[in-house]
Amino acid sequence: VQLVESGGGLVQAGGSLRLSCAASGFTLDKFAIGWFRQAPGKEREGVLCISINDDITYYSDSVKGRFTISRDNAKTTVHLQMNSLKPEDTAVYYCATDLFYSCSGQSVHWGQGTQVTVSS
Repeated sequence: VQLVESGGGLVQAGGSLRLSCAASGFTLDKFAIGWFRQAPGKEREGVLCISINDDITYYSDSVKGRFTISRDNAKTTVHLQMNSLKPEDTAVYYCATDLFYSCSGQSVHWGQGTQVTVSS
């Protein structure tokens, strides 16, 4: 199981980015997929997650109203749409498969991460 994140980069505060999580060799429709992030000097934290039924769970209150998660129609990619970005959103963002079909926060397989930097 291999996950690959993409879409990170440098953006000004207030801007938007769309991250993607793609699977290599399989589809994501049988997995709940979570997005996590780790800022420099901080522990990794959960951001939000989508279940196999497309139910969304927010792990972080700080992103409510700004971030959303979705799957593409082919169920091969999960996207994290990030709007109204803030400097405190700067982190390496990771996607991961959940241990369960719903979002439990217990992750099994991780991608390599993509850097998101928000300038003030």
